[in-house]
Amino acid sequence: MLSFPALVFNFIQRSFSFHSAYSIKDMENIYQLVRNVIPPLTAKKHKGQDGRIGVVGGCQEYTGAPYFAAISALKVGADLSHVFCTKDAAAAIKSYSPELIVHPVLDISNAVNEVEKWLPRLHTVVLGPGLGRNEVILEHAKGIIEKTKAKGIPLVIDADGLWLVAQHPSIIQGYQRAILTPNLMEFSRLYEAVLRDPMDSNDHHGCLLRLSQALGNLTIVQKGERDLISDGQKVFVCSHEGSNRRCGGQGDLLSGSLGVLAHWAFLAGSEKINGQNPFLVAAFGACSLTRQCNSQAFQKYGRSMTTKDMIAEIGTAFNKLFET
Repeated sequence: MLSFPALVFNFIQRSFSFHSAYSIKDMENIYQLVRNVIPPLTAKKHKGQDGRIGVVGGCQEYTGAPYFAAISALKVGADLSHVFCTKDAAAAIKSYSPELIVHPVLDISNAVNEVEKWLPRLHTVVLGPGLGRNEVILEHAKGIIEKTKAKGIPLVIDADGLWLVAQHPSIIQGYQRAILTPNLMEFSRLYEAVLRDPMDSNDHHGCLLRLSQALGNLTIVQKGERDLISDGQKVFVCSHEGSNRRCGGQGDLLSGSLGVLAHWAFLAGSEKINGQNPFLVAAFGACSLTRQCNSQAFQKYGRSMTTKDMIAEIGTAFNKLFET
């Protein structure tokens, strides 16, 4: 039987590689670093210590995305999950799950102030799932980003939050506690907006490095056949096996789980992550978890698999990857 280090090495070879001049030993250690940041479950803790996550998004057209992100955060291990949405989205989101704390404030005139009141209680903000492109809502989202930055809270930006950043890159420029999670189309839009040149489709790694550097070394997760993760200094490639099913909502599972893992990795301290960027470690964990959920759900349901089926797999997928 293989020893634990050997098992980790075999897993890393299949799931993760460096696109930089880093040693095999570094590569072996990354998976263990994810395990290192996961807080133990003990009787001495109180509600909220393992994560209070705020999801900013949800409008009349898009109620599923914020739900997927927020419930995924809970399933990964956050204690409390808030959703800040528009009034006409609140009832639907509440009906999906009694576990979520839903604030119908995103379309009121003082939305930024209402969300700001809650920021001291949140460990991470996930902005974008179900946000939509209403100009008033996007203006409020800009204000929420500024308030989040001012308090130094880690910020995951996905979906229409990325569209907002592409229109106004300066709102996130230089904030190294931000993590952007674009798919290929969103990445291309961001790249052209920031660098004023079309993306080179033959050099995804180089483009990812350049975009991260141009934004001030933010962590970027470019989702795709393989997930590319970079802070402008390194590019990690997560190719953990998933499936060929691409139903809507998978990115929301990723952003919600990343919100929790970003908090854990940030809180863990440099020693537990061997001096690595905590958001790179968190992103690897979230990418591999999403892919494992995809694989498990696809094995059960095949072509009929949906994101709801993937979310049901979070517990067993998490245990398989990080706690066995």
